[in-house]
Amino acid sequence: MKKTIFFLSFLLIGLSASAQGPKVLVITAHPDDESSISVAMFKITKELKGTVDMAVMTDGAGGFADAQLGAIYYGINLTDSIVARTHIAIIRKQEIINVAKILGVRNIYFMEQPDDLYSTNYEPYLYGKNWDISYIEKRLDKLLAEREYDFIITMSPRTGQHGHHITSVIMGLRAVERYKGSKKPIIIAGASKMNGNADPVLTGIPGIDISKINTNVPPFRLNRAYRFAENDKLSYKIVADWTIAEYKSQGAIQENAMHRTDEELYFYYDINPLNGTEKVKKLFEDLSKSGFLPAPKK
Repeated sequence: MKKTIFFLSFLLIGLSASAQGPKVLVITAHPDDESSISVAMFKITKELKGTVDMAVMTDGAGGFADAQLGAIYYGINLTDSIVARTHIAIIRKQEIINVAKILGVRNIYFMEQPDDLYSTNYEPYLYGKNWDISYIEKRLDKLLAEREYDFIITMSPRTGQHGHHITSVIMGLRAVERYKGSKKPIIIAGASKMNGNADPVLTGIPGIDISKINTNVPPFRLNRAYRFAENDKLSYKIVADWTIAEYKSQGAIQENAMHRTDEELYFYYDINPLNGTEKVKKLFEDLSKSGFLPAPKK
């Protein structure tokens, strides 16, 4: 398997260009970040016949802390940092390519920024010391201009999270803010809620005004957990499990998230027009009515 295969700027998965459903760009920091919103992505492409693309900021080379079982699976000593950084970026690209096939993703745009270390300090990335911000901005501007997305979905902006995550969020928000076309996309933040937990509270990143969440708009919800089919045997949690299971190199997400997330929640950024809430509301109403509905109670 040649390394160059995975450094293509995008991957065509095979959805029809004439899809009539919503057009969505998901912006994340690392391969596997999309797992928190995987059911929405699946339902948009498979049930609403829409289009989903992904823009992934980093090369994923830093994600080897929980790769002990993955090291056995791949036959590579991924627990050694030098060995891991040589191989894991390629491995994680293949993993997200596998996920893209499951979720029906059309294109993956790899931004190839260094996944250097875990830090909650976003400044070296956002202000261009560790990442090529100009490059990211140009590529996102081109994507938004050419693809005319209806929605952009980012990760959730939370204080104290990975600096890569925060920077990826801000890159998406700034791209929407810069957009000069006639059809500005609505941008929302996705988060997951594990069973039994309270709703996440999102307001934005202190000191970064563009990240402010409109707290007057309740979060839009997608229920993964409702049961359907004979004797209520199935739920959409299975789709999320398919996604997580592809990330053999990422042990913690498999240990901590498999079949445990009941809901996906989506928050409305303050930079959007207030009348855009109706567009988002319709999207989630359509998602709730698509595909398999809860089995009727006898």
